[in-house]
Amino acid sequence: MADEVVVIGGGVIGLCTAFSLTQRGARVTLFDAGPPEHAASHVNAGWIAPTMAEPVPAPGLIATSLRWMLKSDSPLFIEPRMLPNPDFLRWTLRFWQHCNARDYLASTEAFAAFGANAFALYDRLREAGVRYEEHRNGLVFAYRSLENLERDYAALEPIRPFGYEITPVMSGDALRELEPALSATVQGGWWLPNERSIRPDTLVRGLKTWLREHGATLREGQPITGIETTGKRATAVFAEGERVPADTVVVAAGAWTRQVLAPLRADVPVAAGKGYSIDLSPQPINPPMRRSLYLHETRVAITPLDGMIRLAGTMEFSGLNHTLRSERIAAIARSAGWAIRGWPEKTPTSGPGVHVWTGARPMTPDGLPVIGWLPGYQNLAVASGHAMAGIALAPGTGEAVAEMVTTGTPPEIIAPFNPARFG
Repeated sequence: MADEVVVIGGGVIGLCTAFSLTQRGARVTLFDAGPPEHAASHVNAGWIAPTMAEPVPAPGLIATSLRWMLKSDSPLFIEPRMLPNPDFLRWTLRFWQHCNARDYLASTEAFAAFGANAFALYDRLREAGVRYEEHRNGLVFAYRSLENLERDYAALEPIRPFGYEITPVMSGDALRELEPALSATVQGGWWLPNERSIRPDTLVRGLKTWLREHGATLREGQPITGIETTGKRATAVFAEGERVPADTVVVAAGAWTRQVLAPLRADVPVAAGKGYSIDLSPQPINPPMRRSLYLHETRVAITPLDGMIRLAGTMEFSGLNHTLRSERIAAIARSAGWAIRGWPEKTPTSGPGVHVWTGARPMTPDGLPVIGWLPGYQNLAVASGHAMAGIALAPGTGEAVAEMVTTGTPPEIIAPFNPARFG
């Protein structure tokens, strides 16, 4: 067993990994470069939704992405300055190569198997004493086009054998009976009754509190400047000029994973896919929305939380930055306008009770996470690339990495996520 473990990354993946390692008796030091308000773990929709943990590359997405990619208010936007970048072009070509039915099916099944115990693992977090805001009201999919509804509902077939509960297709009236806040524009959809939602910043705080109380060392605001290696082993990390010895190193740096590993010349192709969210406190409708809502046609997630509502979505490839694009924020707000009854004609995006965020998701070209030993190293692990599924898969990732670190053997469930697949 590894005694001294350094975890690089203070998002939900790194924190859940530190949690599972600490439970197994490891002495953990976690480095978090911060600040948290620019991290995907802080500003996402907050869904524990393993049913939705699917690869981003999908059949038909090449045509869709070509149509969207240069429109700055579309669900997918690529900053034109990224196009001449050789690394990004290589990443994009790899991504498009995986937009086929065979890869999509295999990846969907890998996700479904890995996420099947997500709810039980979150229950274990609570039983262990981790405190966070959680809601168990399920997740509603709503559509204004019946053709889109039928196509997306048929795409759920590969995950059904894994035991996920999905209602039959529901009419607009039936959906409105379930969630009265839906507008008359909604033609139909379905409900995932078991899915949960959380306020993600409370999960981050809850995990940090638990780790401190159980002897882990958290070094916040301290980016890693290097990883020391000898032969096939990582021996230490460097932060602010200090050398910190380690028996094992776990890189869970999210969208910054590639930068952390670059000095080791490792091929872990994680790109930054920026998302946006808008928090409105209180909800601008009465009575307030009760259930989380997904508008797949515009790729917008809407989450009611205590005293507020969060709108989140879009995918932007513009590098690692925190620039807020007003046209993308407005596009998210427009989706709420057609889907929710009584929504303000012009959604406020600034002023009292309004907070607009952005964070970078870690995206891989095949849409799968990267979990396992870095090729060429015996004690240097990677846990990254979860895209939009980080909240759902974080406890499972933490358990898998902790088992791998403490036993030396990766569990079979993470075989599809092996970093060596990019070699």
